[in-house]
Amino acid sequence: MMTSAEAWKLGLAAVLGAGIFLSVCAHAPRRSVPSSDLRRLVLSALGLYAVGALASLEHRAIVAGLVYAAGILICALAVWLSRGSDPEDPPRGGEEPTDERPPPEPDGVPRFNWQEFERAFRSYSERPREPAGSR
Repeated sequence: MMTSAEAWKLGLAAVLGAGIFLSVCAHAPRRSVPSSDLRRLVLSALGLYAVGALASLEHRAIVAGLVYAAGILICALAVWLSRGSDPEDPPRGGEEPTDERPPPEPDGVPRFNWQEFERAFRSYSERPREPAGSR
């Protein structure tokens, strides 16, 4: 038979596990949160850990457990908020590449000047070259 203290601890562990799981697996927010706000969240979580440590030293296990749990959930929130993206960020895997295609002509097909390409290639290939290792 499970005691109420064990059930409470099991419930708290389930809530913390769900919070951590959601921070990693939930859909990321559209916009990222400024770094200064994320730093404040992490610093507040560290402050809660320090308060939890003091409560542990004073042998107040329930208070320490609740304060530690709050710190863990705040860190999980910071992780989730940090996963947002900025418009200036490079695209992640699976998104469109950063190279844009040239704008299409009015009929929808981009044009390429082959004569100019051949002229530039010919002048490049006919330039005087030094053999490798001659310097």
